[in-house]
Amino acid sequence: MKKVSSALVFFLAAVTLSFGQAQEYKIDPVHSSATFKVRHMMVSTVVGRFTDVEGTITYDDKDPSKSKVDAVIKTASVNTDNNMRDGDLKQNYLEVEKYPEMKFSSTKVEKRGDQWVATGQLTIKDVTKTVELPFDITKADTRMGPAVGVSSDFKVNRNDYHVAKASMTDNGATVGNDISIELNVEAHQPKSAQGK
Repeated sequence: MKKVSSALVFFLAAVTLSFGQAQEYKIDPVHSSATFKVRHMMVSTVVGRFTDVEGTITYDDKDPSKSKVDAVIKTASVNTDNNMRDGDLKQNYLEVEKYPEMKFSSTKVEKRGDQWVATGQLTIKDVTKTVELPFDITKADTRMGPAVGVSSDFKVNRNDYHVAKASMTDNGATVGNDISIELNVEAHQPKSAQGK
């Protein structure tokens, strides 16, 4: 009887430990995107997206402090469905050859009530600033294995990150200063980790 009880305790402890550990997920670029909106001429709103998003998400729903987000966006993947405008963004605003990536790396993840918040370093061009990104996260078992989905909405002032034409006075009259960004990310647990 003692052997059975000991085995049962060991089994329950092992199950609890496995479910309590932080799990790492790799961002799926095919099913992830970063969409942005910006005012043009103070009249209309231009919508664009970055289609190349990579990185990892470490997720622990029991202990948010063990969670972490590292994401990289390839600036050359910008797409506004207009070749001339995309060329202008790549060459004159984002300078994609000099700055091929935008990065976010969390330094702290926490829950404030029901809201998840990732605090971390956002790097765009030659500027790195500490930002807070509120986000929602869902977890599911898919045919490809365990997966998480993350969505976040936030704003940045592009002039804070030198996203402006050097040859003109940039007061937001032509292109708005505030950029609304929406992240939708799908991430999967690597197959090598699924059997652990």
